[in-house]
Amino acid sequence: MNKFSVKTVVAIGIGAALFFVLGRFVAIPSGIPNTNISLQYAVLGLFSAIYGPIAGALIGFIGHTLIDLSWGGSPWWSWVIASAVVGLVAGLPSKKFGLAEGNFAGKKVIAFAIVNAIANAVAWIVIAPVLDIVIYAEPANKVFAQGAFAAVSNSITAIIVGGLLLLAYSKTIAKSGSLKEED
Repeated sequence: MNKFSVKTVVAIGIGAALFFVLGRFVAIPSGIPNTNISLQYAVLGLFSAIYGPIAGALIGFIGHTLIDLSWGGSPWWSWVIASAVVGLVAGLPSKKFGLAEGNFAGKKVIAFAIVNAIANAVAWIVIAPVLDIVIYAEPANKVFAQGAFAAVSNSITAIIVGGLLLLAYSKTIAKSGSLKEED
């Protein structure tokens, strides 16, 4: 079994906490019932790109569960699972983004955007609505409208805000061969 480093475990805790705080206290109402413009998906995209798919899945799962519990009810499992899927899928190509080398630019930024759009589309247009229907017997037209809005708004926040955060983060990493010994 692959063991997490202490750094990754701490990142999961911090990522889940940020996901919770942004989702609970910085949600922007959308006009679609029970669906907000959610900035926490920028954090999920960022942490998934840096720490990989398992960390991303755990951040989405834990963070979304905490949001739902904080409202005094039980977790809405279809959406909790969808958030975990976003983190998982968004983190799959994490090693290819070049973040460890401080080399996040050009095609890698475009790949980050495409992966996040796919992750959110799969999670919110397929998984969440289907599970809403199967688990909670919700009306199909309602859950697919919610899912479509969530897919678009979460993709936009993940790509724009998450992408900008990753660009800033990558600038803090020393590029290989950039340090030279002084005479």
